[in-house]
Amino acid sequence: MDPNLSLNLNAFEYLDESLFLDSSPSFDFDRNPSFLADPTEEPDENDSSTTLLRYVTQILMEESAGDKQSMFYDSLALRKTEEMLQQVITDSKAHSATSGSIGSSSSSSWSSSVPVHEIVVKSMFSDAESDLQFRRGLEEARKFLPNSDQWVFNLEKPAVREVIKEERVKKSHQREVLDLEEQVRSSKHSATNVEDVEVTDMFDKVLLLDGQCDPQTLSENKPQQTKKKKKKSKKKSQVIDFRTLLTHCAQAISTGDKTTALDLLLQIRQDSSPMGDASQRLAHCFANALEARLRGSPVIQTYYNAITSLKETASDILKAYRVYLSSSPFVTLMYFFSFRMILDAAKDAEVLHIVDFGILYGFQWPMFIQYMSGRKDVPRKLRITGIELPQRGLRPAERIEETGRRLAEYCKRFNVPFEYKAIASQHWETIRLDEFNIRPGEVLAVNAGLRLKTLQDETGGEETCPRDAVLKLIRKMNPDVFVHAIVNGSFNAPFFISRFKEAVYHYYALFDMFDSTLPRDNEERIRFEREFYGREAMNVIACEEGDRVERPETYRQWQVRMVRAGFKQKPVRDEIVELFREKLKKWRYHKDFVVDENSKWLLQGWKGRTLYASSCWVPA
Repeated sequence: MDPNLSLNLNAFEYLDESLFLDSSPSFDFDRNPSFLADPTEEPDENDSSTTLLRYVTQILMEESAGDKQSMFYDSLALRKTEEMLQQVITDSKAHSATSGSIGSSSSSSWSSSVPVHEIVVKSMFSDAESDLQFRRGLEEARKFLPNSDQWVFNLEKPAVREVIKEERVKKSHQREVLDLEEQVRSSKHSATNVEDVEVTDMFDKVLLLDGQCDPQTLSENKPQQTKKKKKKSKKKSQVIDFRTLLTHCAQAISTGDKTTALDLLLQIRQDSSPMGDASQRLAHCFANALEARLRGSPVIQTYYNAITSLKETASDILKAYRVYLSSSPFVTLMYFFSFRMILDAAKDAEVLHIVDFGILYGFQWPMFIQYMSGRKDVPRKLRITGIELPQRGLRPAERIEETGRRLAEYCKRFNVPFEYKAIASQHWETIRLDEFNIRPGEVLAVNAGLRLKTLQDETGGEETCPRDAVLKLIRKMNPDVFVHAIVNGSFNAPFFISRFKEAVYHYYALFDMFDSTLPRDNEERIRFEREFYGREAMNVIACEEGDRVERPETYRQWQVRMVRAGFKQKPVRDEIVELFREKLKKWRYHKDFVVDENSKWLLQGWKGRTLYASSCWVPA
């Protein structure tokens, strides 16, 4: 097993039967569970706590995993965009046009690794996307938003690191500042020539924290003897209100005030960092997206180089996703909620047919398969129809079929009769009903986990809206149960400034969650923030119209859509909410993770902000 996967973090035992049915748990929760097990130990075949771990590890250990592109992105859209970018670059060179850099080429920065604003990226797991609260209604939710004072972050608390690393950080920021200063001067003098900056190594570890105070930090903390030094210390203790700076920069961009926008970006770059605290990481991430929106085509060369040279493999992304699973309970509790709702509907059934919209690698189902093994109160046969975006190449469904083969191996291991069908479609609303091959007598369950947010929703009304069309397709299937999990977000507005302000609140919660649960120098955390949060923020901020695919809605908005499509909602029992709260304590997650219920939705969040919501529906 890869040594990078040896990190031990408190988490949970995955196959707790109390999470599925109203039976007494048969697993010992008093022992210290670990999601990321010791890689030197061979996992026990019958140890249910490592089911998902073994499944992820199996994918990582496959001989070809390191050479394949991740399924987390829409590869066809990416390929199309790359071809478009290459054509623009060729045309640009033919006309002797210059292209500039964004930020800097510092090896400690990942500012150039995110795609240009035209890129269409479809990500399944966002970890979380929302700005509303657990309490009732938008107006009440506003009460939970931080006031202006809470959004002022003291950057005088130093990120301790070795002296050499500190010097490299300063050099990195100096290059960024010099680059932006040149842009400001060029803007003020109507100059257009900006030299190309080559994309360098994006994953240099020069900013890793070691927990020791360097001499410079110690000297700054000593009592000051002279008035001059006191004044200098007082100046250093000034705080940076990143939220205000980012918002003003976005407003300047929206009004076409390029000079002001570049000035503000310069201020943000001076104190932001991809290795800093939550506010610094947020500012760094959003500065990349704002500059991409501001400059547009001049940054194409830099971004194109980054796209072609720094694509993460499936193995890299899976490692980062594995650490994400260990640090937050969001996805896991969604899985268990789905399991319980499906099994409640499938009691005494002979065959259970699950249609999974956005199956990806199939992380959700090995635990479900293991639970079905040898039990009499569950269906005897399992059918899964996996729907996913096509991959590039001559076999667009190849990766989805690989997911089916892995699940088949698990079913064979646990003696569960299994049938699988893969459907690769770029437009899910165009899938025909007969492609699902629904058979009489089987219990039909539809699962949609976090993926419907990428469907377009503004293409000319309800009749032609892809988002509503998919819901109507599911209604025509007449499922026995439809489990819908969403990213609870309110930054789907067509107006840029409104969308930007909501995104600031939302993504700060995500970075803050990681800052409280993972070390700042964790390599997989950095990769996850870059590949997921960075790409999503780039898409939300820099893209418009059809290129903008990150379109989360609140659970109240989805509730209206579901009812309009012909579904009625099943309530979330109080005992489920209490059970999940108990498990959060047993699994030793951070105290600021919250589980609640509102309007028949199971809500999950961080520090009072609702990030995910799950619900169960049946045809009306």
